[in-house]
Amino acid sequence: MNLRRNIKVGLIKFLFLLSLISPGNSETNLEGNFTEIKILNKISSKNVSLELKNNEEKIFDDLIIKSIKCKNSEFDDDPEIISYIQVIDQSISTNDEVFVFNGWMFSSSPSINPFDHPVYDIWLTKCY
Repeated sequence: MNLRRNIKVGLIKFLFLLSLISPGNSETNLEGNFTEIKILNKISSKNVSLELKNNEEKIFDDLIIKSIKCKNSEFDDDPEIISYIQVIDQSISTNDEVFVFNGWMFSSSPSINPFDHPVYDIWLTKCY
């Protein structure tokens, strides 16, 4: 029993020390207030850029799109943008305010959590 307790105490001390020596992000602001996305209409093949202010809804055709939060990666060698996005499709009559997409989007790997819609395709371009 003492071995488990010692391991837990040692782990807590290690995590505390790691938090003291790890660099903070005070020099660079990784979180942004705006998310920029591109929307492709698959039928007309038209591509539109849309700027979303965090926590405000924007209407694009039949879609209501809202960005909750966006963040840039800490690493410069492999840039990554992530954003929490919610999308409602108003054209679905049985929708009842249910999201057609509600989750994290990743700029470098959109297939991790894909936006699956018959007419539109959405991907991240910026967070600032």
